[in-house]
Amino acid sequence: MPTNQSWYLRRRPVGEVSEGDLELVSEEMSPLADDMVRVRTLYLSLDPTNRIWMSDMDAYLPPVELNTPMRGGSIGVVEESNFDAVSVGSIVNTGLATWALYNDLPGDAVNVLPPIPGVPLTAFMGPLGATGMTAYFGLMDIGAPKEGDTIVVSAAAGAVGSMVGQIGKINGCRVVGIAGSDEKCRWLTDVAGFDAAINYKTEDVGAALDQHCPDGIDINFENVGGTIMEAVIARLNDFSRMPLCGLISTYNADPEASTGPKNFENLLMRRTKVQGFIVIDYLDRFAEGIAAMGGWLMEGKLKFETDIVEGLENAPSALRRLFTGANLGKLVLQVSEPPA
Repeated sequence: MPTNQSWYLRRRPVGEVSEGDLELVSEEMSPLADDMVRVRTLYLSLDPTNRIWMSDMDAYLPPVELNTPMRGGSIGVVEESNFDAVSVGSIVNTGLATWALYNDLPGDAVNVLPPIPGVPLTAFMGPLGATGMTAYFGLMDIGAPKEGDTIVVSAAAGAVGSMVGQIGKINGCRVVGIAGSDEKCRWLTDVAGFDAAINYKTEDVGAALDQHCPDGIDINFENVGGTIMEAVIARLNDFSRMPLCGLISTYNADPEASTGPKNFENLLMRRTKVQGFIVIDYLDRFAEGIAAMGGWLMEGKLKFETDIVEGLENAPSALRRLFTGANLGKLVLQVSEPPA
């Protein structure tokens, strides 16, 4: 039997994930059970929600239990199969598995991915994966973009934000992104086609929004929270929409601290529709989203970046990149080599 390597959650992080919160454990695997498949992880998705799952906060899924493997989504190759419908060698999306070299999963719980000429596997973690579906349904269903709308996207150079802005442009909107470096801002305007980008680390966000959104803001796709969210809320138009996707600026904060927004009343005055959502709300509509995103991707209307860190042993340090803003596009950990 192969020896597995898995990251176990040993304690709940306080602030940033630090050494000792997780432990990489080697253990021999048992024989594969009936109706199961053994999947070798190729790529592990690293997402802000990983930090939520490590805490014991009330969330959309139960927290990861202490002294159990860390939860995560991945793409892998089937090395052994006791399930007739999934053959050895298939490339599969595992759904929610664990931070491990191997995962033994029910055969009916994995999705075999089709090969698409010219499209890398990592696209199934970006525009054709959960992040792409988050952007598509969050903007199209909750944001309800109309031609001529002004959209502001925070964490705009991340996996979700970069897709949101491009979907907005496809729908005839003016799009302003907020990101954390000049390099990211240049990518947003020069590659992804945003109308403008704001470096929140070097610019006055409120003043920049006044410059780039002179007619106010119709849609705020919120990924960050905190003072950036407050600056956008202050400039919302009547009957604006606010898909609430994430609040990454608060995930490492003291849970007892007040996170605002201080100007919450403006949501009432502007009659803003605010709706939080999680991508799993749309699982039964993924085919619709993948068809739309896949079509735009093949037409060259979507650009995406994948930030790949190699080595399962680097998972905790790689995750921290999300909270320092070091990544451009979708952050992925390459755990093993894809088949030739």
